[in-house]
Amino acid sequence: MRDTPVTERLAEAPTPTPPAPALDSVALAAAASALLAACGGGGGGDAPGPTPAPPPPPPPPPAPPTDAQAARFLAQAGFAASADDIAAVKAQGYAGWLDAQLALPVQGVTRYEWMVANGYAIEDNKFSFAGADNAIWRKLISSPDPVRQRMTLALSEIFVVSMLGLPIDWRGLAIAHYADLLERNAFGRYRDLLQDVTLSLAMGTYLNMQGNRKEDTRTGRVPDENYAREVMQLFSIGLVKLNNDGTPQLSGGKPIDTYTQTDITQLARVFTGWERDRIDAADFAQVTRPMKHNATQYQPGDKTVLGTVISGSLTGPQALAAALDLLANHPNVGPFIGRQLIQRFTQSNPSPAYVARVAAVFNDNGSGVRGDLKATLRAVLLDAEARAAPSGNGSGRLREPIQRFVQWARGFGVTSTGGRWPIGDTSDPATRLGQSPWRSPSVFNFFRPGYVPPGNELAANQVTAPEFQLCNESTVAGYLNYMQTVIASGIGSGDVAANYAYELSISTDAPALLAHLNLRLAAGGINSITLAELSTAVGGIAATTDAGKLNRVRAAILLVMAAPEYLVQK
Repeated sequence: MRDTPVTERLAEAPTPTPPAPALDSVALAAAASALLAACGGGGGGDAPGPTPAPPPPPPPPPAPPTDAQAARFLAQAGFAASADDIAAVKAQGYAGWLDAQLALPVQGVTRYEWMVANGYAIEDNKFSFAGADNAIWRKLISSPDPVRQRMTLALSEIFVVSMLGLPIDWRGLAIAHYADLLERNAFGRYRDLLQDVTLSLAMGTYLNMQGNRKEDTRTGRVPDENYAREVMQLFSIGLVKLNNDGTPQLSGGKPIDTYTQTDITQLARVFTGWERDRIDAADFAQVTRPMKHNATQYQPGDKTVLGTVISGSLTGPQALAAALDLLANHPNVGPFIGRQLIQRFTQSNPSPAYVARVAAVFNDNGSGVRGDLKATLRAVLLDAEARAAPSGNGSGRLREPIQRFVQWARGFGVTSTGGRWPIGDTSDPATRLGQSPWRSPSVFNFFRPGYVPPGNELAANQVTAPEFQLCNESTVAGYLNYMQTVIASGIGSGDVAANYAYELSISTDAPALLAHLNLRLAAGGINSITLAELSTAVGGIAATTDAGKLNRVRAAILLVMAAPEYLVQK
């Protein structure tokens, strides 16, 4: 799959450096006393000095989060806020709950294993994606590690491989294993993730590195440049040189390019000789193995990438390792990847200061480790700007349709009675969500990180809001129509269905029902005026019979999930 390079450039004003905090009088006196003692000064008499002032009391522990604050944090870190999770966050605090999640290993069987166990690895499915959507939705909705699943989804929108461009046999198993690869690396090191992505058969096929051969002067063939371009542009260093706060470095008032066409050509020469590792055409397990190297198709000679010579004396795998080391250690990676993770979890338009703090943790997790994704995600979610009270100054983000759907599913205990999770492709903007996981239209994802919606206040203030690239009249109507059907009837003749038992128990009290849904879905973000209007509408539905109560609950959920204050997650 080939794409033209992104041409957009982002420019944000750097944040002034805050003044250093002043020493208080007690600390200043103590420092002066210590300095005098070290110098042998302070007087020669035997008279006792003044009684030192007692140290200041330690600061009080932070107040536990409120229900709304806990629900907001849970929606940012994962997808949904159950009553038990809200109680856990209040008891453990943000950091305690998050650290417990980050310590969890990968849960349950992988997507690939589930597909094989459920009979999808058969010859009839060799050239189809049968079972892949099922396996992906199953994990997103039912896996008991929501933070890892949210990170896996976020990485899938940065290191993109899409079902819309995967011309390979056993393609359904290949995309499932690629999702497993991202899940396995979600809390690991960026450098390891970059290598696993680079050598995966799914990525090798999607961006043409699989089968990439050395040049042939007789035919004019040259190494394919697709992966070389995208690994720099999208997966590591980006188009322009960045300051650590994500703002572009300038020369003559213009951003400085990170790399040149020559760098792409030279890196493409490094990425030659890689091919699939398979026994025969029936070997579906080939999709789980990294590509192997064929030295006869490797481009000989030195290659110079980003000003560094990769020696021709190195083998193909050694040269690839050197190139990935070079990219992973580039100063752009922390702000480039860090800013995108902020966008996927908390804010579409993060401040340079927020980006700088996250990039600093990416650069060094406090123990000298670079690219620690667990520490980086922790920095994203616990940052003061992420935890600050929502404001109206462009903070927050539009919830992706996938995120809304998974929140509904997790929030209302959706299960699949047949165990097959037949949700399918939800890409159709007119009749479904307008977005479906691992089905982006191109390597540039569903939306670009620098997207600014045109012709409105966001454009006037140059506020990036990537998810709005999916938002139009068709997708808004399609989402509401789809959710109305799903909330009422489930999916697959009721195979995938929610449990509204608690909501039914409070359905006769419309204001209480709306307050409950406002907390669980919108973290209390829907204002009192809108809530009153929704309560009036819901209260107009008779709740004197079981059918009436169910209709009232369904309507209330849909109205909350249609509210602007819900759709824009603060």
